Amino acid sequence: METEHTATASEHPPAGSRWLVTVTQLPIDDPTGRMRMLRTLESLGAAVMREGVYLLPDTADNRYALERLAQYVAQTAGVASVLRVKAAGEEQQVQLERYFDRSARYDELTKNIHSLRIGFGVSDASAIERVLHKQRRDYEAVAALDFFPAEARGRTEQALAEAEREVRGLLYPAQGGAAARGDELPQRRTWATRRPLWADRLACAWLIRRFIDSEAKLKWLDKGAACPDGALGFGFEGARYANSETHVTFEQMLGQFGLAGHAALSRIGSIVHFLEVRGTPVAEAAGVQTLLQGAVRRAASDDELLREAEKTFDLLYEAYSDARETSRP
Repeated sequence: METEHTATASEHPPAGSRWLVTVTQLPIDDPTGRMRMLRTLESLGAAVMREGVYLLPDTADNRYALERLAQYVAQTAGVASVLRVKAAGEEQQVQLERYFDRSARYDELTKNIHSLRIGFGVSDASAIERVLHKQRRDYEAVAALDFFPAEARGRTEQALAEAEREVRGLLYPAQGGAAARGDELPQRRTWATRRPLWADRLACAWLIRRFIDSEAKLKWLDKGAACPDGALGFGFEGARYANSETHVTFEQMLGQFGLAGHAALSRIGSIVHFLEVRGTPVAEAAGVQTLLQGAVRRAASDDELLREAEKTFDLLYEAYSDARETSRP
């Protein structure tokens, strides 16, 4: 690889050929600092080239994160240098991209998803649904660090979406997974809501991705901005899915998509309702509010905020589903 100096417009390498190489050296008597550094690099998806040398694609987010990490390492009496480099040629570019090949992870997920199909119509559909939720979270964790997507990603995404649709059909055979009012279930649509994101809008986004349109594309609009042409708006006045006089948007969507009879989702709806407009107190609301407030403070972007909020709603859903099953005679 060639170290990149100040480049003119004509010296820009081809797209995708820039890299960040982080070279680190930490005191041997600081295991805590070493562990924190390694966990940070792992969370960024960095590849280990050799001990103390780590590789990442050169993006603005990665540069910022690595610069922050270098500052931390310097405070611990260590050394961390972040170098911007470019591949010497196409062959080396391909070799470097192989460090980030996630195909084996995707293939494992696809195999797990296909294995669940054996239980369709035999095992409890709610139990299968919860396992699929975990597979969805695992997929999103891998995809978030998949810098060079290959065919394996598409296969996993397709297998997951198909399994989710079939399980919805098993859970809600009367509706066939369609909206109670007769609309076809939206698929692969763009959904849009306005900032700031809070309980109702975050819960709606989670509901859309988990139960309605697993391949949805979500857009976050500035306050007052119009909904883009072709997008399905939710969670604001004038949107296709919005509050009513008695229900928040999450509760409205449960009814419109034939999910109002789902006990676990209804309990989540009562929490969201209380957090947005108060009314009947809900014991769990204070804890959920604390978790969401923490996510708002930590998240560097709206997408990251949604990922954090989805974890909270996933845990609530699983807890309420388990409670329903254990209460059965």
